[in-house]
Amino acid sequence: MTRASTPVHRPFEEPLLRLEEAVARLLEGVAPLPAEETTLAEAAGRVLAADVVAEVALPPWDNVAMDGFAVRAGDVASATVAAPVRLRVAGEVAAGHEPSAAVEPGTALRVSTGAPLPPGADAVVPVEETSAWGGARAATGAVLGSVVEIHEAVPGGANVRPRGGDVAEGTRVLAAGERLSAGAISLVAAVGRERVAVVRRPRVAVLATGDELVSPGRPLGPAQIHDSNTAGLLVLAGRAGAEVRSLGIAPDDLDAVRERLREALGWADIVVASGGVSVGAHDVVKDAFETFGRLGFWRVAIQPGKPLAFGRASRGPGAPPGGPVLFFGLPGNPVSSQVTFELFVRPALRRLGGHPETGRRLERAVLAEEVEKSHGRRAFLRVRLAEVEGRLVARLAGAQGSHVLSALAAADALAVIPEEQDTLPPGSEVDVWRIEEA
Repeated sequence: MTRASTPVHRPFEEPLLRLEEAVARLLEGVAPLPAEETTLAEAAGRVLAADVVAEVALPPWDNVAMDGFAVRAGDVASATVAAPVRLRVAGEVAAGHEPSAAVEPGTALRVSTGAPLPPGADAVVPVEETSAWGGARAATGAVLGSVVEIHEAVPGGANVRPRGGDVAEGTRVLAAGERLSAGAISLVAAVGRERVAVVRRPRVAVLATGDELVSPGRPLGPAQIHDSNTAGLLVLAGRAGAEVRSLGIAPDDLDAVRERLREALGWADIVVASGGVSVGAHDVVKDAFETFGRLGFWRVAIQPGKPLAFGRASRGPGAPPGGPVLFFGLPGNPVSSQVTFELFVRPALRRLGGHPETGRRLERAVLAEEVEKSHGRRAFLRVRLAEVEGRLVARLAGAQGSHVLSALAAADALAVIPEEQDTLPPGSEVDVWRIEEA
């Protein structure tokens, strides 16, 4: 493809931004996306946009907690193994069935776990404490005698789950802003809701740029490599809660990149481009983006990933409601691309998705070996963590070049080396965060 125009590269003489300042700038004004109603299956892992109120009590009626016999506690107050109390068995109540008889004085009803407590009963004697516990047939109810011997006294309320004991009808069970875990989803279902209002999932469009790139599975030509960034970035975005779309590979051509960005602005909340953001003659991504929006910053004092562009643009026709589209121009080196995604794109995604915490949970570890880095930049080393004699130890996962994918694949965490420390000896304590967590 012939280049339609030549980008003008501007000198950047200002000092490199510190990481905290860069993240604060990109998150400024970023708010959770609008709410949408969805099924419970689609809501898992997302953030509630409205309170959930119980439509029914939990349990909805007094509920049997274990297999046994529903009794009046006063009838069995004197029961012991040596002197059991004999009660007439007036029937049986299984889970999912209403009682057909009440428990009268001197009687009992055989009950299954989850069955409604019969009228007149105020306790349940476990089947193991009765004469019915005589083997598989008796224990499963295949044989139901007319009389049962109770070998243990139970107080009123024993082995009974009272109506509303977990949740009272009409109470708020989950608040807006809470993340819907598997347990929370079960709670929503239990109180009778099949749909909930959640923050819309952010949409992320991923674009790879470079004349040298071809898609995986296609043969390589002279001086070509396979595009590894798109696949990895799509995984990271999906793991952070996004709906993802690949924009494919664009050549190092200003008009071609503009056309892909125009497409993305009609669908995405975040556009992530990899490659073409440095100062080379063929680095056209920043110029292409400024056709539609405005860059907020470029170059951050980190290693890997110093050349990084961030900006905002207006949404294109057909785009979903929301604030400005956030643009991230990440380095083309695959390690730099994924590390900068973790540092910058993931926090924005979490904020858009309504999550109160945007950063990773930090832990402390000791270095297993000496490490070095560039002066004045905060380094994020690819490491593997292991527990050794009660301490968390970080060992380099391999060579630390920004092109070394084998070390990135082997790593399960990033070790953070501060700007002011160029060398750290073995045994030094550092912050680490696990990169395989969702």
